[in-house]
Amino acid sequence: MRLKIAFDPDLVALMQSEIAAGEKAVSAAMREAGTSLKSAWRSQITGAGLGTRLGNSIRLASFPKSGDSLNAAALVWSNAPVIIGAHDAGPLIRSKHGFWLAIPTTAAGKSTRGGRITPGEWERRTGLRLRFIYRRRGPSLLVAEGRLNTKGRAVVSRSKTGRGVATVPIFLLVPQVKLRKRLDLVRDAERAVDAVPGLIMVNWVEGRI
Repeated sequence: MRLKIAFDPDLVALMQSEIAAGEKAVSAAMREAGTSLKSAWRSQITGAGLGTRLGNSIRLASFPKSGDSLNAAALVWSNAPVIIGAHDAGPLIRSKHGFWLAIPTTAAGKSTRGGRITPGEWERRTGLRLRFIYRRRGPSLLVAEGRLNTKGRAVVSRSKTGRGVATVPIFLLVPQVKLRKRLDLVRDAERAVDAVPGLIMVNWVEGRI
């Protein structure tokens, strides 16, 4: 006697179908989680007043780049990791050589190269010399003899009588500064990770409907 066992439905085909559905569900879930995290980080950065340019430094890549996989992954990162990391950690900043940190006042203006202006650049740009004033209490100062223009910037006085000339604080000098923690990127990353299982289940069910 010869016996033949047949399965209906075909178990092999059924398993292959489930694997394909799982691959699609996992890949879709990772793309959604990555997109959500990128959006959350960008919102945090712009919401902290750090600007859209820094917010747009957040990037997303999904793997595999084409097709679906049970090992799908999403990578979210920043093209400005040092700046982002500093605002996320709130570090204590000291001068590299043990000297003062020069913090520009409003009268100093901005650097033509972007970022904070340095004492050397300020002197070259204005033609004025900075003078050091030590203070026992509070930050010491770098000051200049000039006048304030309509924008509140210190400039050379053209007055022959000395009218309007004042000693203007240009830089505050401090030995160190504690950068305020303005971001909490780990919080959003943990939320994105926690949401992945639910996203997989939702996409798996929707893929079967």
